[in-house]
Amino acid sequence: MTSPNAGSTRPRDTGRDTGRMGDRVFSGLSKGSGIALLVIMAAIAAFLAIRAVVAINANEGNFLTTFAWNANADPPVFGIAVLLFGTVVSSVIAMALAVPVAVGIALFISHYAPRRLATPIGYLVDLLAAVPSIIYGLWGALYLVPRMTGLYEWLDDTLGWTGVFAYDGTPARSLMTVGVLLAIMILPIITSVTREVFRQVPTIHQEAAMALGATRWEVIRMTVLPFGRSGVISASMLGLGRALGETMAVATVLSPSFDIHASLLESGGGTFAQNIASQFKEAGSMGRDALIASGLVLFLLTLVVNGAARLIIARRKEYSGAAV
Repeated sequence: MTSPNAGSTRPRDTGRDTGRMGDRVFSGLSKGSGIALLVIMAAIAAFLAIRAVVAINANEGNFLTTFAWNANADPPVFGIAVLLFGTVVSSVIAMALAVPVAVGIALFISHYAPRRLATPIGYLVDLLAAVPSIIYGLWGALYLVPRMTGLYEWLDDTLGWTGVFAYDGTPARSLMTVGVLLAIMILPIITSVTREVFRQVPTIHQEAAMALGATRWEVIRMTVLPFGRSGVISASMLGLGRALGETMAVATVLSPSFDIHASLLESGGGTFAQNIASQFKEAGSMGRDALIASGLVLFLLTLVVNGAARLIIARRKEYSGAAV
């Protein structure tokens, strides 16, 4: 009996055309998303630059070196020296405190803690990363600031001779306190990303090192840390980006002033984000343009930091295995 389809030369539909069409659609969407992102970034930069030029042209002070912010005056006088100093110093303090602790916690979760303990700790770290910044700010103002006095007095007794840690007994609303608070805020972010990077280390590498007689720490030092170096840098830059742009927590804790103190423990200082949040409500037209000009500097600072991180990763071939 002959099949009704016998002798038919119709090719079988393999779905290849549909797959190719899907690839083309996906490729177009991906390229379009990337181009849209670049256009949005360029539009933001253009808007900030146009408004900043207006304020800088009307400014009677030096935008880079003036220690004052009187943008609503006639004529306006303002500068970013104090804001740039406070932003950079508080972020450096936060990174110096947070990164080593974050790497240690990530290693504990991924390589030391038993699974029944590592899983809830990992969930807790992820939850802490989602806490709103205003909650950290209220906690810092009501709990952290009063309890920093003892640490400040110890630093003054131990390292006060350097001038950097001299303490005059004022409330602990200084860049050091801001740095500690920012370190607590960015710690979950850096830990979460670093933990996932360490989990991607090939098991065969670790087993090979253990087969050669390496201890657990030697396995981590020879296989885990080199493989995850790029991921640690990327996670650190992600945390640094939040530290540079943090607003409400810093505004809640810091006692702002347009002075640069030699000691990190003296009250006062300011950051770009904190100054924008505190000044925007009372700012007039020129005052808003001046704040936008300071925002442009923060925008450029963030781009430079992230670009530098990518260059650091790209310059070393051994980092290429764990880029995130």
